[in-house]
Amino acid sequence: MLPTRQGSIRLFNLASIDVHLHWSWFLVAVYQFWQRQHGYRDPFWSVAEYVALFGIVLMHEFGHALACRQTGGRANQIVLWPFGGVAYVAPPERPGATLWSIAAGPLVNVALLPVFVGLVWLSIHQGWATTRPDAALFVEMLAWINTLLLVFNILPIYPLDGGQILRSLLWFGLGRGRSLQVATFIGLIGGAGLFVFALFGMKQMSIWIALIALFLLANCWQSFRRSRELIEIDRLRV
Repeated sequence: MLPTRQGSIRLFNLASIDVHLHWSWFLVAVYQFWQRQHGYRDPFWSVAEYVALFGIVLMHEFGHALACRQTGGRANQIVLWPFGGVAYVAPPERPGATLWSIAAGPLVNVALLPVFVGLVWLSIHQGWATTRPDAALFVEMLAWINTLLLVFNILPIYPLDGGQILRSLLWFGLGRGRSLQVATFIGLIGGAGLFVFALFGMKQMSIWIALIALFLLANCWQSFRRSRELIEIDRLRV
């Protein structure tokens, strides 16, 4: 149920990794531009903010892909779509390799934190709020976007990075199948909680959060069913 190249546009190839953009990204871009343009005096900054979001997500996904290759795995495709991005990685069937491949994505956002904090500090120190209000709002939004992406991605809801990191850590002690079962069970609870939060959360974001929660629940359930197959396979190998 993860996004594929179907309905996407190939943008470029970097480090032998094909980057594709799903057509629905443009619809969301128009919506985001319309929503954010009231915050800036010059609409150029609304476009710049969305392009910056694109860049942050892309760096995050390249973190996954390049880390996977370090483990000897395969990673040659990234698909960007409205809910974020997906790096198609196939690390070796080892918990350590999987852990590094997944954790490298959020670590990119961690590395970007001091950069954006520095920009916000510079904005405050230089008085941009008065002299360059659009630029001041822009760097503030970049800092928030990167932080929110980091926090959201490390939620222990499978298949978010946090859920996959949890699964990789459990794999060391529980094995391949049982670790996936536990992680996806926790993910189902977390996804349901996220959906409930969307029902009572901020009206402006509730629709997006609800859609994301439903997507996560569908993928989590699919992986939960897969975990039972892996448990049976692991049992037969003993």
